Formats: sequence, C-alpha cells, structure tokens
Amino acid sequence: MKIPIYQVDAFARERFSGNPAAVCVLKSWLNDKILQAIAVENNLAETAFITPNSDGSYHLRWFTPGFEIALCGHATLATAFVLFEYCNYEESIIRFQSKSGELRVQQEGDLLMMDFPAYDTEPAELTDLMVEALGGRPCEFLKSDTNYYAIYDSEAQVRSLKANFKLILEIMRGTDIIGFVPTAPAKEYDFVSRYFAPEEGTDITEDPVTGSIHSALVPLWAERLQKKKLMAYQASKRGGELFCELRETDGIKRAMIGGYVQPYLQGFIDI
Repeated sequence: MKIPIYQVDAFARERFSGNPAAVCVLKSWLNDKILQAIAVENNLAETAFITPNSDGSYHLRWFTPGFEIALCGHATLATAFVLFEYCNYEESIIRFQSKSGELRVQQEGDLLMMDFPAYDTEPAELTDLMVEALGGRPCEFLKSDTNYYAIYDSEAQVRSLKANFKLILEIMRGTDIIGFVPTAPAKEYDFVSRYFAPEEGTDITEDPVTGSIHSALVPLWAERLQKKKLMAYQASKRGGELFCELRETDGIKRAMIGGYVQPYLQGFIDI
C-alpha cells in the first residue's frame, strides 16, 4: 500500500522557517499502531492524518512521535494547504472533524485562517522549581487545561530565556500539562511567545510555531490590549508569524489563527 505524504512549513513566509508538519492522506483509517509508527519514523513534532467523510468534511487526527494529541494548529494549517494545493479541493472553507470538535480553515488568497476554540486561563501556583525550569521569573503565571502560561514584562525577557527541559519534564510528569508558554507584549507585533514542550523519549524540546497555544493567547492578549485583531510572533529559532482575531457570536468566543504555508516535500509511504 502506498500512502501519499506531504511535508510543508506552516506559519512560514518562506521555506525553512515556521513549523514543519507531515500530512498523510488516507482513504480509510489504518491501525493506530501504524499511524504512531509513521509519526515516529517522520520524527516531526506532528504528523497529521485525514480521511474523507460522506458530508464533504474530513476526519483529522494528529500524532507526535510519542502519542496522539487532541489539538494541533500548525498541522491543521498544513493539512488545509495540502487539500487546497494538491487534492483539488474547490470550496473556500474546509471542515475538519477532530477530538476538539469541528475546526474550519478558510482560504483568503495565500493566507489560511483557522477557526479554533478560544480557551480561558486562570491563575496558577508558581513555584521556585518552575522559575528555574523557565529560566526567569514571570510577573504572572496562568494555566489552561493543558499548558502553563508565563507572562513577562518584555519581549527581550521571553527571547532570552534558557529553559531547563529536564526540569520541565519532571514538573509535567503525572499531570495533564504538556508545555510552558512564556509570552510578553512586543514592539513590532502585538505579542510574542515561545513554547517549551519537551516530550519524554524524544529530541523534541521547544516547538517552532504552535497554533494551538494561541487558542488561549488570543483571548488573553485581546483582553489585555483591548483589541480584537492581533499580530503574533513565536520567537523560536525558526520563528513564525500568526494573524489572529478574537470573534464572539451568541456569547461563544472563537480564536481565528492564520498564517502562510510553504511546500517542501511530497512522496509516498510504503506500508
């Protein structure tokens, strides 16, 4: 069996920046052990798998080299790009069914905009061990269901942090937390962030650009900066821009998270 596979750089204005993701286009689902093995072989932060649904939507799943996750932004953006660019998808909006509910991606010229849930954050206890793990004391410390958010006064502080990933793994072990997000207001952008998300048994430490953490960052900074439309930058070594907007309809908030995608590789997997 040959499975089409594509690798693209998401949230990237040019190739070799942003966050690389693999996308596998399936006719029907394979055994989960095979899906996980493919993700391990790819050795990227995420590999996305899709199958078509009878209503024109797609079932979308994401796997890291270690496990399946419930939400991934850059691999969703990558999957939408693959469908538009290589699979002759003709509508302007793609609907994905996922573990995080229905997700939509709209094509706006070369820009792809994701319609994601908006997540709340709440104050969290900050320990000295967490400060050591982050590499610097934040002025505020918050949490969502799956991440800690460390608020700093300046972009320079966020960019200069040298995280202790072994300590971060120790802190996360046995909890539902999967990463630490340092963030701060910025000059050229509305805000910057990084994402320390080491994964046990892999070389993954800091994620290059992460759409999913912006489900919480967008409402957080929209409230603090008193603006709905936001330009964000994830300040990793590869770096990436995110075009964001907080929308609210009938009391339900949604985080619009957009970016550009650059193609890198296409081929087939032999199973």
